[in-house]
Amino acid sequence: MKQLSFNLITDPWIKVIDKNNNLQKVSLSTLFKNSQDYKQLAGEMKSQDLAVFRFLLAILTTVYSRFDASGKPYDGLQLDDKFQVIPEDPDDVEDEVDGADPSLGSSSFDETQALLKTWADLYHIGHFSSIVVEYLEKYKEKFDMFGDTPFYQVTAEIYDSLVPEKKKISTGSGTTAVKQINRTISESAHTPNIFAPRSDSFKNRIKIDELVRWIITYQNFTGVTDKTKVNANEKFSVSAGWLYGLNPVFAQGDNLFETLMLNLTFFDKDEDLKLVPIQRPIWEWEKFSDYISYRLKAELPDNISEMYTMWSRVLHIEWNGNAPTIFSAGLPKVSSENAFIEPMTTWKTDKKELVYKPNTKWIKTVGESMWRNFGQYTRLSESNEQEKKTIHQPGIVTWLNLLENRKLLPANKFINLATVGLISDGNATSQSPAVEVWDEMKIKADVLFDSNEKVAIHWPVVIEDEIDLTKKVVNYYWSLVNNVGKLRELSDPNSFANNYSAELYNQLNNPFLNWLSSLKNTDDRNKQAFIWRTTLKQIVLNEAENFVHSASPRDIKGIIDKDKKTKNIFTEYKKFTILVLSKLKKG
Repeated sequence: MKQLSFNLITDPWIKVIDKNNNLQKVSLSTLFKNSQDYKQLAGEMKSQDLAVFRFLLAILTTVYSRFDASGKPYDGLQLDDKFQVIPEDPDDVEDEVDGADPSLGSSSFDETQALLKTWADLYHIGHFSSIVVEYLEKYKEKFDMFGDTPFYQVTAEIYDSLVPEKKKISTGSGTTAVKQINRTISESAHTPNIFAPRSDSFKNRIKIDELVRWIITYQNFTGVTDKTKVNANEKFSVSAGWLYGLNPVFAQGDNLFETLMLNLTFFDKDEDLKLVPIQRPIWEWEKFSDYISYRLKAELPDNISEMYTMWSRVLHIEWNGNAPTIFSAGLPKVSSENAFIEPMTTWKTDKKELVYKPNTKWIKTVGESMWRNFGQYTRLSESNEQEKKTIHQPGIVTWLNLLENRKLLPANKFINLATVGLISDGNATSQSPAVEVWDEMKIKADVLFDSNEKVAIHWPVVIEDEIDLTKKVVNYYWSLVNNVGKLRELSDPNSFANNYSAELYNQLNNPFLNWLSSLKNTDDRNKQAFIWRTTLKQIVLNEAENFVHSASPRDIKGIIDKDKKTKNIFTEYKKFTILVLSKLKKG
């Protein structure tokens, strides 16, 4: 039988849209040579694109933390024949500045300047340098789906050494079906998906290029339906996939090259520009057994490339011709508390434990657009000390702010922040995907990163004030509908009102996003606020009028309340309009 071979570096597997709007499949080498000619990734799902996107960033972060834009190693950096960093002995480094990373030079200032210059040079020339493909060639064997070190897998010998006797490959236990890994289906043996895009006879069929995309995705959005675990001395909670526990946020550019560049961060902190340590993506581990031993410690990665390629499962694939049988064993969950090395998430404060944790979306919040949580994406006021203690903006926003401050990005450039994610079913024993969400909001860089120190005219503060005002007005509408629901003696007037307020937000989404993207730093804040409030008033009152026009005879008749006053849809509507007009006038 012919030896199977499929190498990610040379064989096409990444789906992209080219500049002529054609769908293509390209290899890693082709993508990095021509990323400027592609608009975006275009896999089976947006969440798959996000997982693949972070995988690509792991490669770029590793390469350009070692090489400048021309492909030369940074001064003072020693590399071995695999392009890996040879750490310096700190005792041998003279006149080292406090906080400097010896792996990147002897001066923190020099390191910062070198990395930012690399970023600026790449952004200026508009394409990646040949060093990326040269680096990949050093690890070609690690990017083959078959062979002695198959991509994102372990050999049968290693797998059997890691799992209980009853879960070894020969038993046929501990498998994960293709239809489970394929997130367009997400079907286990006990939870059939009747709305799957494939019939039963095709659910477990898959081409190798598609399998590659889904394996990368599965390591990030896993769930916990599978029960096999890697052997460990202590009990552990199995990982559901790192991305599953985030509210992802990233920047979108005009093409794939720019999108990758905007998210190519070299620092893991904000104010002090703490440099990332030596990068260590999964393929740079010489022995995967050593990686598994390390993962069993459940330690948070200290570098971005390792985080972007972190496994939630140990996989081994047995092949019968082109048909894969996938064996899977769980690895420990990694704590995300204060995990600021992760740049692509919003954060919330756990007041009881005094820690930051990533935000996550739930089924009940799936309809909330990004703009409604604007304050999670950027620090509203640099002068507010309380806010500094309670709000931690996403690392990617901090990075973009740095680029804008250093004039590496034009002040009037649009920053397009996007979110993509799979929402869990909320069942702790499965955490199966229930729905996929994606959203975006576009805003000028000098608006998002307004340097005006006067809080009253600081753009992020002004924007958040208008969002708060909008929410209050929508709440008035919710109360109107809720009260009418009570007049109708509905069993659940709250759900009735929730549906109507959700539709109102749907009507507000595009107008608000258009208003947000229209803002310029030179605009009069009060004038722009007035423009939005005028739009808001028009839409809200129009929705309320439509609701009243649908009144039933019961709504019109109403009831006599305990104060012997008539209470009907018209009295409720009058109260609503008074509240709205008063609020918008005061605002």
